[in-house]
Amino acid sequence: MKKYLLEILMFSAYALFAASWVSGAILTPAIQSSFGEEGFANATWGSNVITIAKIVGNLAAAALLMRLGAKRAFAIAILLIAAGGFGALAGSYGAWLMSRLALGLGGALAIVYFAPVVLHYFAAEERPLINGINAAAFNTGNLLALLTTTALLSWLGSWQSVVVLYGVMVLALGVLWWLTAENFPLSGGGDRPAETYGFAEGCKEGFNWWLPLAYCGVLFCYIAVFALFPLIDGFAAASHHLSAVMIAAGMVGTVAGIIVTKRYALRLPVLRFGGLALVVFAALMVTSRDPLIAYTAAALAGFCMFLPMTALVTLPQELPGMTPAKITVTFAMFWSISYGVETVLMYAAGLLADFTGEPATAAYFAVACSASLFVFSFLLPESGKKSELENLEADNATA
Repeated sequence: MKKYLLEILMFSAYALFAASWVSGAILTPAIQSSFGEEGFANATWGSNVITIAKIVGNLAAAALLMRLGAKRAFAIAILLIAAGGFGALAGSYGAWLMSRLALGLGGALAIVYFAPVVLHYFAAEERPLINGINAAAFNTGNLLALLTTTALLSWLGSWQSVVVLYGVMVLALGVLWWLTAENFPLSGGGDRPAETYGFAEGCKEGFNWWLPLAYCGVLFCYIAVFALFPLIDGFAAASHHLSAVMIAAGMVGTVAGIIVTKRYALRLPVLRFGGLALVVFAALMVTSRDPLIAYTAAALAGFCMFLPMTALVTLPQELPGMTPAKITVTFAMFWSISYGVETVLMYAAGLLADFTGEPATAAYFAVACSASLFVFSFLLPESGKKSELENLEADNATA
């Protein structure tokens, strides 16, 4: 049962990381006001420092895992996430941003460590389910923040108390992690030689570049939904309602993605269908003048955004010769490059909104960028293989 307990702790820690991030984004007006800050582009820095930290943290994750082992490495991630919560006690806007930097570093480490833990503890037939659950961790925390931040603010009386609460909960998870976690061999088995696969080897593989480029536009659109959309007026429905609907539907999409990945062997068709449908429905969501159509499109966009996620994170684990060390480098590069591009796109969206004087242009830009999954999926390898039954049916149909 240890593997399930470790999974619950990792999932919960990352979900609380997301909740702390999103609650900070929701509370941006109050935070800016308390520090005497203003400006749309300036407001994006509360999220941008987190994404910048994720770029650095993702790259550092592999080195920390190799040097410290899984137990200590993830413990550091938890401490950094908690520090991001306690940073609400900062006395200046700059200090607050530094606490967001720590939060981002912790989240960066945590998400990279999902992959080697799943690869080590769970059998191949179990991984689609666990990968799908892990893919929903951020969404779970996001939804938690969307549904509770206003109520918590009213109950606790200040934005600082809301964010600190998340820090306290993460620290409690850290204690449980330290008492139950263990290190494990990163070479894929105790009888195998030490793994020497590092970033030098990872950078030579085209797959490690195409995978994050496929995801970066979707990531930007997703973060824009909760970081930018609530700051934009003029949609057919309230922007924060669109965010909640889209994210809630994403939870359903995650479940559907798990089912599809377990039942359907090929990965790329799922990525292409979900990627193309996301662009169509997201565009309808932000351009429709009818509230009912906007809400429906938001739900379908959220569903299609998360439908391919299980297939996306399962695909690398199915490649020949994959080990915990290799998958750590793959996902370190994946998240680092994805967040690097997303950070540039997010700030560009803020500048675009300030330059045009129309905040809605930031939303249109985010939707256009979400096409990355569909476009770059054509450069990814297919890790799944049709079953003998599927091949026989295809041959019969051709005949």
